Amino acid sequence: MDNPFGKISLPENISSRYGTVENGALGTVLNLALKTMIVVAGVYALINIMIAGYGFMSAGDDPKKVGAAWQKIWQSLLGLAFVAGAFVLAAIFGYLIFGDATVLLRPSIPTP
Repeated sequence: MDNPFGKISLPENISSRYGTVENGALGTVLNLALKTMIVVAGVYALINIMIAGYGFMSAGDDPKKVGAAWQKIWQSLLGLAFVAGAFVLAAIFGYLIFGDATVLLRPSIPTP
């Protein structure tokens, strides 16, 4: 059955930048999404640490505010450690399973 709309091709800018689905464009988009999420997590942690630092400086002698600021700083640093640990674990598992430490950090999805 023929397509009633004709042949639909990708715009020139998209196909030259990401390729086609047959050439692994889905893996490229997933890689871009992974990098974006990591950058967003880092920026969020930085902003959270700055806000907690301001709360710590403006707490004065109130031990509850000082404790809340330290807790927020600690949670932000723990989140950053979690993101970095995810990279380390991905590299270890990629090396053990596939023989390449970067295979899980640069996904490529084979298509027929």
